[in-house]
Formats: sequence, C-alpha cells, structure tokens
Amino acid sequence: MTSDIHLAFAHPSERAEATSDRGPLDRISVRDHVVEVDIGAFQIERGTTQRVRFNVVVEVQPLTGAVDDDVDRILSYDLVTEAIAEALGEDRLNLLETVAERVAARILTQPQAARVFVRIEKLDRGPGDLGVEIVRGRDDQAEAADEARPHPRLMYLSNAAIASGNLTGWIDQMQARDRPLVCCVGAPDDVAPQSGQAMTQRRIDLLAIEQNAWILAARDARCVVVSTRTELDWAMKNGQISVWAPSKIVLDALDGPLAPPNNAVALAAWFAAGFAADEMLVIGADLPQDGPVPMRAVSVTQAKL
Repeated sequence: MTSDIHLAFAHPSERAEATSDRGPLDRISVRDHVVEVDIGAFQIERGTTQRVRFNVVVEVQPLTGAVDDDVDRILSYDLVTEAIAEALGEDRLNLLETVAERVAARILTQPQAARVFVRIEKLDRGPGDLGVEIVRGRDDQAEAADEARPHPRLMYLSNAAIASGNLTGWIDQMQARDRPLVCCVGAPDDVAPQSGQAMTQRRIDLLAIEQNAWILAARDARCVVVSTRTELDWAMKNGQISVWAPSKIVLDALDGPLAPPNNAVALAAWFAAGFAADEMLVIGADLPQDGPVPMRAVSVTQAKL
C-alpha cells in the first residue's frame, strides 16, 4: 500500500517504470514545462491567464542499430512541447482533462511512441497544485483514428424560413443527401435587450440566436439543439440533424469570428468553415461577401432546393 501511495504522487517517469509490462522501453521526458494560458470552466477564469505545469513521459521503442547522433532517428523533445502548444492553440478549453487527451493523442501519432504519461497542474487556483494525470497507449488511439470527422452540409434558415410551410420539405431534401445536416439560425425578430456594454451584449445576442434554435427544434422533432464540438461530432457521425447553439463555440474560440452575432449568416459561414462544411445553403437571406465555404441562396418561396 505504501508503494501504491508513493506511485500515485510520484513523477510520471516512476509510474511508467512501475507499470510497464511491455518489456524494456526507452523513455523521454519533459519536466516542469510551465505555460500561461486562459483555461477553466469558471467565469472568474475567463479573460485571464494562469500558470499550468506539464510533466510528460513518453515510452518509445528502443532504436535498432547505432543512433549515430542522428536527430531524425529519435522522438524529439520538441515534438512534446509542440503537442502541448497545439493542444492549447485550437480553442479555449475548460478542462485539463481535454488538454491531456489532446497532448497524448498528438504524441501517439509518432511511430516511435508506445505509451505516454501526461500530468497537468494548475499552479494559481488554490493553496496547492490542482491537476490531472492520464496514461494512454497506442492501442487506445486506434479506434479514434479510424473515426474521421465528416464534412457536413449546413443550412441557414431565416425567420421567414423557420415559419414557412416548406420547412419540413427542405429538411427532408437535405436529410436525404449523403452528408450530415447542421442547421443555423439568426436571432428572433424582436429586439434583444441592450446592456450598453460590448462583452455582455455579445453574450445576450448569442443567447437570442439560441432561443431561435429552440424554436426551430420545436417546429421539427428531428432537429436537436447542440452547443459543443463533442455533441456536434457525435451527431454528425450518427445521422442526427443538429441546430447550432453558438455561445460556447464562439466564446471559447481563440480565433473567433469577425462577424458580430447580429450578422448571423456571416457567423454561420465562420462556423461552416471551422467544421469543414462542403456546402452552405442560405434560405431567405443574402449571402455574405467572400464566403469561406461554397454557398448558395434560395428564396423562402422556393420549395425545391
């Protein structure tokens, strides 16, 4: 028991040695790598940076033959720090667990890597260091690697389109095609409350769009309101029609949309590009200039898409 407790708080390199059952493996490590990052699920953590410490150990297959001082033959420390930077650079994250999974997945794409230990700790959130630790092996990544994110078709529906008698027919037509369907909407016609402050007004305007997403879901039971990348990925892989509730993805984006929430078509186009949509259909509204994905517009009176 004493040994088990010691290993629970030991450096990942000690855990790697104690739990290895794959024969002799080499290990490389990056210790006490500290970065400042905007992360956390609490509102007090948003808009500010905090120190996060990484300790990573990678078990690698021993080299065959002489190393010959050739850097191309080994798994470089830079690949570990780059995996950390890339995991933090995609979008703003709430959970250390998500960062750890991303770091491990990136490292395990390297052919030399057999298993990886990732410990991440927040240094500024309490009297002690708050953290998580995960262990992942190459076998853990095989199933995930086989599930590539599909390219959806996106349908933007104006308020007139949501209210149209053609709505069910449009959804039928889009659902019959060979791509997942994601619907986007704008705000209701009613004027949203005005806060007089840019940051809070942005949230209010995004929530107004989400109200309309629920209106669309009420018009057609096949439409499910979703707000996270995880929900959207699952829905696209499982044939569910999604209606995008934009607040979380927009507010968490490191490289967020230039368009304000009241320019809902441009906001939807930004979302479509982020999810690699291969088409964006706009019903009852004008197309934005210089759209980032292929787009076409149809009128509300046009029943056939």
